[in-house]
Amino acid sequence: MAKNALVSFKGTKNIQTEIQLTGSKSECNRALIISAISKKTVQVENLSNAADTVTLNGILNTLEDELEVEIQESKTVDVGPAGTAMRFLSAYLSAKNGNFLLTGTERMKQRPIGILAEALKSLGADISYAGNDGFPPLNIIGPLHQTTASVKIKGDVSSQYISALLMIAPILPQGLVLEIEGELTSKPYVDMTLDMLAEVGISHSWVNNVITIKPQPFKPATLVVEPDWSAASYWYSIAALADEAEISLPALKDKSLQGDSQIQKIMKIFGIATTKNETGIEISNLGLHFESNQVLDLKTCPDLAQTIIVIAAALGKNMAFTGLETLKIKETDRIAALQNELAKIGVTLTEDNQVYTLNTDELHFPERVKIATYEDHRMAMAFAPLALLIDEVEIEDMQVVEKSYPYFWEDLKKAGFTVEEHQ
Repeated sequence: MAKNALVSFKGTKNIQTEIQLTGSKSECNRALIISAISKKTVQVENLSNAADTVTLNGILNTLEDELEVEIQESKTVDVGPAGTAMRFLSAYLSAKNGNFLLTGTERMKQRPIGILAEALKSLGADISYAGNDGFPPLNIIGPLHQTTASVKIKGDVSSQYISALLMIAPILPQGLVLEIEGELTSKPYVDMTLDMLAEVGISHSWVNNVITIKPQPFKPATLVVEPDWSAASYWYSIAALADEAEISLPALKDKSLQGDSQIQKIMKIFGIATTKNETGIEISNLGLHFESNQVLDLKTCPDLAQTIIVIAAALGKNMAFTGLETLKIKETDRIAALQNELAKIGVTLTEDNQVYTLNTDELHFPERVKIATYEDHRMAMAFAPLALLIDEVEIEDMQVVEKSYPYFWEDLKKAGFTVEEHQ
């Protein structure tokens, strides 16, 4: 039975703490796939303990020996709720010997994979849908017998489709010429993939909307994973909602491969400063205030959207947001989830032609609020800091944070929050 977290904060809301964050899930999952594709020519250090990474690492370790010979019988590979693993493994397994059924949770079977699957099929992959067309589970028979190097893929749905293709490109007989159609969503994540490939000797060219990677060997290298900037975003939220805050986050780099490091710039408008120190960074609340009615474009960092929107709501800022199109196909429909839960504090989030407007005119803080998480880790962590403004915040299904930040509740306690398990 799922347990809930009852979160509160008693005493002076002056937070001074140091938090050691887990490794970046985004970097880890790419590093694990790159390592597997290189047949361990590339090693990985500072693995994340996020559930998604643990799942992917376990699957790759299990498959390592079996992929050296062709598997005649179909083998089921279950990623559970790990969306990144589903997308990256769709490409990885297509390029390897074997016969696989790639599946996941019921929610995973509702998350589209057709754009990536069709792109792989156009390259020569043997992929079919075991259920509804365009959705998992996938039947995959490898290895891919490449018929062309050229593929077109939409850029405004999921950057993970593009990253999945780029990572297998060096081992494809003809390499890859990938044309991105339309506007590219979450470009920093594609940059991350290409930068990590470059670290292990894989060169590319990117001219206009075409990325080219030729067949080439991986060089022996070690990818050292940086702590997770997505996890850091919740500490920016805590700093913004506290009366005073000085929070140290060791080993984070102010210049990072991770797109979510943009939180440093975004949070300046909420009065939060980021400074580099000897061990990493420190964030502090400068007590500044800003005008409402600003428009923030979150196209390049959609995983920060819930955190930033909840901060703005809690601070009573009427703002507008763009670049949220991909939120509806994440772990849940994150737009609907935000609308439902913000309503509990009198805030509305409305859409007009892909512009999302936050109205806080009726903002109020009840003594207690119960937040549903919709099987989405980011809903839990975005709303938990409201305990700085509300006497008791009950977060349903507290274990959901294990997907990306397993020690979130323990870290909250270190910062002075009270977290109790509640049925």
